[in-house]
Amino acid sequence: MKTAITILTFVLMSTIRQSKIEGVIQEELSMLFQRNARDLCLGAMVTVTIVRVSPDLSSAKCYLSIFAGPPKEDVLKNVELNAARIRGDVGRRLKNMKHIPSLSFYIDDSLDYATKINDLLKKG
Repeated sequence: MKTAITILTFVLMSTIRQSKIEGVIQEELSMLFQRNARDLCLGAMVTVTIVRVSPDLSSAKCYLSIFAGPPKEDVLKNVELNAARIRGDVGRRLKNMKHIPSLSFYIDDSLDYATKINDLLKKG
């Protein structure tokens, strides 16, 4: 029983730590995209909706909503081309973190999906 509680405590601590790191990375990415919208985002407005860090903190999946600008795929491609630079900038801002996870970027299409569902419900 005691080992189960110890394992549960470890898992909870791990997820709390992951959540804090996800929040910090999301905030830093948001500020970085805002400051460098012309270069990194090709002038589009990019919002970081979700960041998910792996349990070993080695990688982070970053989901982006892209509005008002060139096609989403072009913006995502440019962000991916600059992923090393973005990671470096985040690392410089988060000096207290020993290791910055590798960042991979994805388009968050949940807003488009919700709009599509809403339109279907209005029709029906």
